[in-house]
Amino acid sequence: MKSSDYAETEQTERVDSAVPFSPKAIGTRIEELAARVGGKRELANLSGIHETQLYKYIKGANAPSIPAAVAIAGAAGESLDWLLLGTRPPLRATQPAEEDIYAYIPLYDARCSSGHGAWNERARVLAHLAFTRYSLRKKGLNPETLSCLRNDGDSMLGLIEDDDTVMIDESRNTLEGEGVYVILLDDHLYAKRLQRQFDGSIHVISENKAYQVMVVPKAQLNELQIVGRAVWAGGWLI
Repeated sequence: MKSSDYAETEQTERVDSAVPFSPKAIGTRIEELAARVGGKRELANLSGIHETQLYKYIKGANAPSIPAAVAIAGAAGESLDWLLLGTRPPLRATQPAEEDIYAYIPLYDARCSSGHGAWNERARVLAHLAFTRYSLRKKGLNPETLSCLRNDGDSMLGLIEDDDTVMIDESRNTLEGEGVYVILLDDHLYAKRLQRQFDGSIHVISENKAYQVMVVPKAQLNELQIVGRAVWAGGWLI
């Protein structure tokens, strides 16, 4: 082979293996990668590229070959797409399974303001209502202790409407401060606001002011069973 033939072959191989993108832009991104890993020398050591050659890439004097680009990107934990093009491939979002997104809360046919003995005794589950686990977690609620039932009547009008669904947290079955609770009193279920008084009695308050406040004296508190705190109420608007 003539020397001229050899030179021509060598030049062709160099051109084919070079990255056909702007050396200056790639150099800027290589410099950014160097800064990430602790400097140009460290990037040279990690990638196995001679430091002098790395400086040429950074200054845009020439472009790295594909193998060199792969080595540089890999050394900094970056994608080859970003090094060559300045873009990253779209991330494939892993979709959580539906059971990981939703919690299914039982809806009982027991109704507030109707006689029912023990609140869910003889009650049956009508359906399961789906709530996102994220929304429950934000409120500090555990799906395992939640139940739903329907509200009868207008005693809580303005806050809980007639036929609204009410969700209760059964783990909060003691009066922990003024709030709306579902209670069992005289074999009837009620959704009412409870308020502890200084004399130890509890006021059972309706939102609808047409209803009088019921008072449970301290001596009769054992007759008042708190089923759980009402944490959500809602219903159709049509």
